[in-house]
This record gives sequence, C-alpha cells and structure tokens, in this order.
Amino acid sequence: MAVIMALAGSAIGLGNIWRFPYLVGQDGGAAFVIIYVVATLVISLPIFFAESVIGRRSGANCRGAIRKLSPGSQWKWLGFLMVFTPLWIVSYYSVVGGWSLEYLVQALRLDFIHQTPDAVSGSFGRFISRTWTPLAFHLAFLAVTVAIVALGVKSGIEKFSKICLPVLFVLVVLIAGYSVSLPGAQKGLTYMFKPEFSKVTIHTCLDAVGQSFYSLSLGMGIIITYSSYVSKKENLLVSGLGTAVSDLLFALLAGVAIMPAVFAAGIEPASGPGLIFDTLPYIFAQMGLEMPWLSSAAAILFFLTILFAALTSSVSLIEVGVAYLTEERGMKRGWACVLLFFLTGAVGAVCSLSFGPLADIRIFGLGLFDFADTFASNVLLTLGGLLVVLFVGWKMSRDDVRDEFTNGGTKVWNARLFDFFWFLIRFVAPIGVAVLFISNLL
Repeated sequence: MAVIMALAGSAIGLGNIWRFPYLVGQDGGAAFVIIYVVATLVISLPIFFAESVIGRRSGANCRGAIRKLSPGSQWKWLGFLMVFTPLWIVSYYSVVGGWSLEYLVQALRLDFIHQTPDAVSGSFGRFISRTWTPLAFHLAFLAVTVAIVALGVKSGIEKFSKICLPVLFVLVVLIAGYSVSLPGAQKGLTYMFKPEFSKVTIHTCLDAVGQSFYSLSLGMGIIITYSSYVSKKENLLVSGLGTAVSDLLFALLAGVAIMPAVFAAGIEPASGPGLIFDTLPYIFAQMGLEMPWLSSAAAILFFLTILFAALTSSVSLIEVGVAYLTEERGMKRGWACVLLFFLTGAVGAVCSLSFGPLADIRIFGLGLFDFADTFASNVLLTLGGLLVVLFVGWKMSRDDVRDEFTNGGTKVWNARLFDFFWFLIRFVAPIGVAVLFISNLL
C-alpha cells in the first residue's frame, strides 16, 4: 500500500483536478473521457511498467539507472532528459499550486460570501495579471514542496502520501456530491458521460493520450525514481494497476465535481486552464447568498483539496532532481532541495509574470506559461515515453525484463500476462507514442 500510495500520489494531482476537467470541456465531453480511459490502459500503463522495470532493476536515479543498464551508450541522454523534464514541469506547475494556495487563503478569509457572484467570476483574471501576489504564492507553494522532500522518502513523501491521498479522495467525493445536487447539474453529467463521437477529431485523441501521459507522470522520471526505492518483493503488476485505477477514478471524480458546477453556473466548459478557478468561486458566492456558512465550508474544503492534489505531485517532481543530485553529484538532500528551489522558482517566476508584466512576450504565438506547458506535454513527455519503451522493449533483454516483472518467476499472474504486456511495450506503445509525438510537432 505504501508503494501504491507514493506512486498514486505522484499521479494524482492537478493533472486530474485542474487539467482533466478543462480538457474534457475543450474536447467535447464523454467521447474524450472514453478515449482517455482506453489510452491509459493500452498505451500509458505499458509505459508505466517499463519505467518501473528500469527503476527497480537498477535501484538508481534516472541518470544512474540508464548508466547501469546500458553503460557507455548514447542512451545516457535519456537519463538526462528524465532529470530535466520534471524540473521544467514543476517550475510552472508550482504557479498553479500558488493559485490554489491563494484561493484557499481567500476562502479562509470568507471572501466568496462577501462578494456578488458576478464580481467573483471575474476575479481570477484580475488576480493572475498582478505582479507580486501570484509570484509570492508561487514561491510559498514551492517552499512547502521542497520542505516535504527535504524530510526524505519515508519521513516526508511516504507519510505525506499516506495521509493526503485518503483525505483527498474523501474531499473530492463530498464536493462531487454537492456539485451534482446543483440546479442544472444534470447537463454537466450528460456532457461527461453521454458520448457524441461525431465530434471526435484527431486533436481530441491527441489531447486524451497526452493527458494520460501527464496524469500518470510518464516520461518525467518519477516512476523510475520511485521504483528504485521499491523492494524486490513488491509486485509491479499490482502496484501499476493500483496506481492506474486510482488515477482514473480520481480523474472521473474530479470531472463529476467540476462539470456539473460549470453548467449550473452557466460558464462555457471550453474556458481553458482557468476553468476551476472561475467556476467554483462563482458557485460558492451563489451559495453564500442563502447559506453563507455552508458556502464558506465548501470553499475551504474544495481549495484545500486542490492544494493537497498539487502537493502530492509537486513533491514527486522535485524528488527526481534531488535523487540525481544526491546520488550522482554527492550533494546533501537539504542543499539539493535549496538549489532546486532557486532554479525552479526562477523559471516559475517568469511563467507567473507571463499573465501580467510579461504578457506581451510570445514564443510560437504562445504566452510563456502556455509555451512551458505545451512544450512539456507535446515534446518532453512524449519523447521521454517513446525512448523508455524503446529502451525496455529493444535495448534490455527480454529475460531481464521478465525476471523483474515476474519477481524472478514467483508471481504467477505476472508470468501469465507478461507476453501480452511485452507485446504492448515492444509494438503498440511505441507506435502510439510515435504517432502522438510526430502529430504534436506538425
């Protein structure tokens, strides 16, 4: 359970509760959800197993793992990519984490019941366009993240995941229960669960596979790093399936919590990254007109949920870099955390300012924050995932992979399913990811 909690903690985060709902809104609802589930099971899960095999077989960080399994080869660049990617992601991810922290503070101040719904609905745009407040909350969120990581794997990450994940599930179930009770919520449920495949485009499929990658933390080095800490007696099939099922369930619960509220508020579901920060404060302010104290409790509950979700993933992203610095460079864990705080904090500051003073700067037509997110999703993650399955499926020996996946042949079900997953790792996943990677570049 500790293994599943830690791995699920890395997977379950803002990718589910922030990114998944707005992609559902942008890509037409239920059809996107179905493609997302299929992509997770057929493409993403084999990649998850491939990363798990690399991590546990080597018992080392991303860079060290590739060096041990393929010494002196050009595959070393895969190791460096797996260290760079999570640090790039956490830089802008912590900006969104800072938004959740700011909104939690607003909820604790009872701001949502002291404003009209119309005033609240436009507050998000005004907040992110400021200079210092979003920047301060970005750095505060990042500081909390590195403090947890500095405590270590067992004292920090594992304990945090064991406490936060069960609380997170309970909170999102409570919010979903309230959301579906709102007037007009039925339209949101229909949007999520009644597919219209006529609206499916290649963009829908690409977004679904990309979100599956993002949500399961693939191509980021997280699974390799965490698996290097896993005992040889642990069952990789069970931990992988447990993580994937937990992640899918949480994503669907997050969708149920958000989409009915979106339709109840009359907000356009394709509103983009600010969807939850525009939608829920409106609902809380509307509720506050009749039930102010219930509204305040719900607001605190919801933004506390988002904050927990953000932290469970951000600690995993930072841990990849810390593992590299401590194992490969001999740094103390505390100093490694301090160094990464300043490096990722500086990049994240630029992303935060891209909504305000740096709003006019564009890269390929995108703002700095959007460019950072698009570059990570469309290039870094897919390239990393592709190289991982090619490394395991074509560089490592079949016997070594089978030995690791089946715990030396002692896990009966793993042995029975190995040929199926080996086929997915060697052929299905590489083709699927290659198509995704090339399509994203076109």
